[in-house]
Amino acid sequence: MNVVMDRPLVSLRRRVLASMVVILLGAVGCRGGFNYVEPSAGRAAGQGTVVECAEKRPLRVVTYNIAFARHLDSAIQVLAHEPGLRDADIMLLQEMTAESTARVAQSFGLHYVYYPAIHHRRSGQDFGNAVLSRCPIVADSRVILPHRSRYAGTQRIATRARIMIADLALQVYSTHLGTVADISGRQRREQLLTIVADADRSSHVIIGGDMNTSDLGWITELPSFQWATASNPRTTTFGRWDHLLLRGLSLTSDSATGVVAAGRRASDHAAVWALVRLH
Repeated sequence: MNVVMDRPLVSLRRRVLASMVVILLGAVGCRGGFNYVEPSAGRAAGQGTVVECAEKRPLRVVTYNIAFARHLDSAIQVLAHEPGLRDADIMLLQEMTAESTARVAQSFGLHYVYYPAIHHRRSGQDFGNAVLSRCPIVADSRVILPHRSRYAGTQRIATRARIMIADLALQVYSTHLGTVADISGRQRREQLLTIVADADRSSHVIIGGDMNTSDLGWITELPSFQWATASNPRTTTFGRWDHLLLRGLSLTSDSATGVVAAGRRASDHAAVWALVRLH
């Protein structure tokens, strides 16, 4: 038997269903976490042991997602002893808290700045990105990225730091883009382009972190950007997700970057390093 429903009734049911979906997504979002949207909310910073950097020498740059900083002691050991990582001049860390960032910075005598993206309700802690540096950090901020998680309503950010090396200002970003579950590939690209746009007036830029994608070949279409880690092996089970992008700098040689797979107890990500020079 065919049943024909009045259009007003169909429309009403659709509106009710849509409202229920919105309510459900809102509830899921509340469980996901609390977004930090005020400019300085959750910020933490500290001074290292180096007062100034008068020489423009090659820099060792490391990016490392430490997986909610759950196994921080192991991560510190990896950073301290593994070739390629030890004696880093700049560290870009993701999935950090203010306390864990301070511990890493104090372990190596580094200046640091940290901003959380959210307070993660399931883990009961903040979730954010940090920049650590041997040279002074003279300015910093949180860059809020577009496209919140489709299921949790949580945001992603970049932590921006201006580092002075002699008379040169180096703009550095530590970021963690949305996952495949959070957003689409196009939206992830737009998140990264937001950081690129923020760095538009800076001649010397490092963008690094967990990009949640293996393919950043399109970045080379942008003026003067280099995908420094394009030839590296995978950094997670799922692919090469951790990257460094450069402008106004370059690798000291074609082989001056790599992935350190040691320390899997510290994180589900491998650490990435590069030795770069300023132009």
